[in-house]
Amino acid sequence: MIFVKNVLAASLIMALAIDAQASVPSHEAAKLGVSLTLVGAEKAGNADGTIPAYNGGLSTAPAGFKVGDNMRPDPYAGEKPLLVINGKNLDQYKGMLTATTAELAKRFPGYRIDVYPTHRTAALPQAVLDNSLKNATGAKSLKGGLAIDNVLPGVPFPIPQSGAEAMWNFLLRYQGVTITSKYDSWNVDSAGVPSLTVTGQALISFPIYENMSKLINSTDIYYQMKLSYTGPARRAGESIMLKDAANPAQQPGRAWQYMPGQRRVKLISILAYDTPNPGTARALELYDWTLIGKQEMIVPYNTYKLTYAQDPKSLTTPNYLAPDFVRWEKHRVWVVEGNLKPGAQHIYQKRRFYLDEDSWAALASDQYGASGQLYRGSFAFLSQSYDHKVPDATPFMTYDLALGSYNINGVVGPHGGIKYIEPLSTAQWSPDSMAGSGIR
Repeated sequence: MIFVKNVLAASLIMALAIDAQASVPSHEAAKLGVSLTLVGAEKAGNADGTIPAYNGGLSTAPAGFKVGDNMRPDPYAGEKPLLVINGKNLDQYKGMLTATTAELAKRFPGYRIDVYPTHRTAALPQAVLDNSLKNATGAKSLKGGLAIDNVLPGVPFPIPQSGAEAMWNFLLRYQGVTITSKYDSWNVDSAGVPSLTVTGQALISFPIYENMSKLINSTDIYYQMKLSYTGPARRAGESIMLKDAANPAQQPGRAWQYMPGQRRVKLISILAYDTPNPGTARALELYDWTLIGKQEMIVPYNTYKLTYAQDPKSLTTPNYLAPDFVRWEKHRVWVVEGNLKPGAQHIYQKRRFYLDEDSWAALASDQYGASGQLYRGSFAFLSQSYDHKVPDATPFMTYDLALGSYNINGVVGPHGGIKYIEPLSTAQWSPDSMAGSGIR
């Protein structure tokens, strides 16, 4: 849970006094489409050839894919690992692993990181790329990075000048327009026992991408999610809705909850709804964000085997996710660090995010507690939805290193995968709609 006191209001007032951050000069933006992709990634491969040049990503389905199917075959299923990292050879690769990855390898002899050939599969619609290019010289960050202005749907800051701008790239990145999936969430306790915590239907929408020519207004909702729980029996009928706006200082995020026993929808604090998703980076205003820079890291990538696994119990081995299902590759990532502002309160004193240069997805994050110790670590499992030009990171997980447990959420394989649908009506995104969808 996140608890915020008067310091939040004070930090927002201070931010209002800070001038807007101008976009990059035209000579810098001229690199986009030349040495950089239109979303700011380096086109070239790395020096030793372990990261290839970017060639546009993966937008052609492999053999065996049926048009309209939501279960996407792994185009790299026949590949073998190039190397395996574990506690015995950890020191050779420690600089390329997140703190959480290294800690797991150090703690557990059976934990391993199977490193496969790197494929830069992230591909985006042309309209998203075109808008990202325009944003490079037009977009502005406001109020110390808490808000944005003059931004078209796309990557707001393809050449980021601050940690806050990089985080906005992550938050506003293209993930499709409207997505639905039935999913499971599993906990594995310190004794290694898995338990199903939730089965639900997820609806996720990015309304800013419904009109690609419209500038994003400060009150525009860029992200909304509705979860309707169908199981286990004790949770059936519950639902939650979240909405985030482009300027949280002007239009704070909102959340609603429906409990069937109470038979009413109630507004709750969005800051009190904290998920294990590494993609959850709300409360930007609580942290000072620093752009550490770009780094070559070994991270989960092209994880089709995990994303579309149909037997969830095969994933949940004691202590850690089953290594056989996790594909790791070397990619360049933007490293962004958030340190809690003086006087602010949050369970994490420091957060470090690892953002994929090709998609701006948060592939991993490390979270540190009040005493500075590594507390939790999160991973998102990216696979390109090649039939829709969407880099998808639906499954995500968190290790609780203090308790010795973990959670994996967004397990969609047993329920038919990830489906992209037409936008829903405004009425379907109203709080009143939750009561109808939450009936047992």
